[in-house]
Amino acid sequence: MGDLYKWDVEDPDFWESKGKKIANRNLWISIPSLLCGFAVWLYWGIITVQMDNLGFPIPKDELFTLTAIAGLTGATLRIPSSFFIRIAGGRNTIFFTTALLMIPAFGTGLALQSKETPLWIFQLLAFLSGIGGGNFASSMSNISFFFPKSKQGLALGLNAGLGNAGVTTMQILVPLFMTIGVFGGAPMVLENGSGTLIGKIPAGSETYIHNAGYLWLLFLIPLAFAGWFGMDNIRTEGVSPNIGSPLSAFAKMTGMLLIGFFTAAVGLYIILPQPVGLGTPDWVKWPVIAGILFATVMLLKQIPGEIKPNLQRQFRIFSNKHTWVMSLIYTMTFGSFIGFSAGFGLAIKVIFGYQHIMVDGVMTHDTPNPAGPSALMWAWMGPFIGALIRPVGGWIADKVGGALVTGIVAVVMIASSLGVAYYMQQAYASQTPQEFFVPFLLLFLVLFAATGIGNGSTFRTIAKVFNTEQAGPVLGWTSAVAAYGAFIIPKVFGEQIKATTPENALYAFAVFYALCMVVNWWYYLGPKAEYRNP
Repeated sequence: MGDLYKWDVEDPDFWESKGKKIANRNLWISIPSLLCGFAVWLYWGIITVQMDNLGFPIPKDELFTLTAIAGLTGATLRIPSSFFIRIAGGRNTIFFTTALLMIPAFGTGLALQSKETPLWIFQLLAFLSGIGGGNFASSMSNISFFFPKSKQGLALGLNAGLGNAGVTTMQILVPLFMTIGVFGGAPMVLENGSGTLIGKIPAGSETYIHNAGYLWLLFLIPLAFAGWFGMDNIRTEGVSPNIGSPLSAFAKMTGMLLIGFFTAAVGLYIILPQPVGLGTPDWVKWPVIAGILFATVMLLKQIPGEIKPNLQRQFRIFSNKHTWVMSLIYTMTFGSFIGFSAGFGLAIKVIFGYQHIMVDGVMTHDTPNPAGPSALMWAWMGPFIGALIRPVGGWIADKVGGALVTGIVAVVMIASSLGVAYYMQQAYASQTPQEFFVPFLLLFLVLFAATGIGNGSTFRTIAKVFNTEQAGPVLGWTSAVAAYGAFIIPKVFGEQIKATTPENALYAFAVFYALCMVVNWWYYLGPKAEYRNP
């Protein structure tokens, strides 16, 4: 373990005699490391539900911003992370980025021990949790170099799919660990009913919400050691030829991450409501996200020294129009998966956990619904299905073609999102919204399954369209663009719930999926397709 100076996985003899064993060892350390990254990035979707149940003095729409902050920061950090492997090496990157996750995990545990903790502390911790989101880009780029093109669909599907399972793992483990005082500290008392995978928890019960942060230290510490002692840097010309010492690699990654943190912070300051931000109109988020992407790339280009020529070589991907086409298509699949994962639990809580009744001629949405489903009992199912089926999507795409699978997925996503919108609309106008929960849930699960299959098939298309050197950075870049779904979807949900029209969010997403379906057909399936896949 350490440095590999000969690496030619397209040679069948090398692959069978040596490459397969090394590649699989790196893959099976990468997967749980990425899993924890997803868990720490997105645990705000569960923590905010429990904060609401415990009566933390933070309005619901501001609770949604915590998930959105982590989402935007994680997406932005994927931009520098996309280029880590060539500059710092795979082993150095996975070790360092996994170790960094201990900072937000420990800080979250401390902050959740008191209801008096100010909102800005939670916002700062959500900001730091974005490190876990950024890890996806470097992890996927790294694994792409270890496997031959013919096996990348399954390998990347396993890394991404089981890594995505960090969302489900978190949604199951966090509620369970909050029921026991395993890490000490004083419990809090639920003001509203809560739940876990195995059942409801009534109001008045004690809960240890701070365990939601401390829990991940049990995994992150041994995983950091596993990454350091069990993974490899590929030192060939096309992968990581000049990474220097581990300390210099860590320093380079730190500087590039700070650029991502800076542009994300500026963007959040413009978007977030006062007094934390400027409180600009809702539509401003769209040009701001574009500005963050542009500014991050431009600032990375200004880094002096040996990093600059390395980045300039990798930045050639931006002159290839298929980089932008695949960014759009991957936003449909992964952007939807990660955004729905981030907002699903709180959406269930807000739509079905309250009765929607007329009071003095005005529709109200703040009367607790004792018959409503517990978000913590159900929220894990969607991400679980989406993550579990992702390797299947990669495997099918290896057999029949990535673009064909992606096209079918787009049709399913359009239909299921329209169905979800309908039942959301019915529930949000009903005194007994639980009557609409089963069809809402089933259609949402179909939507999650489609995103998972599409995630796997999209990566297969990237492996076909781009050469070996460019495929890694393209995987990272497209994942960065798509990850803004973790910010946009909770933010749009929050805006539409505030406007009392949550169904409009799903109608808008359906229109976007239709656009992506047409683009996928035009470039990869239709009569004028440049890369037939199949």
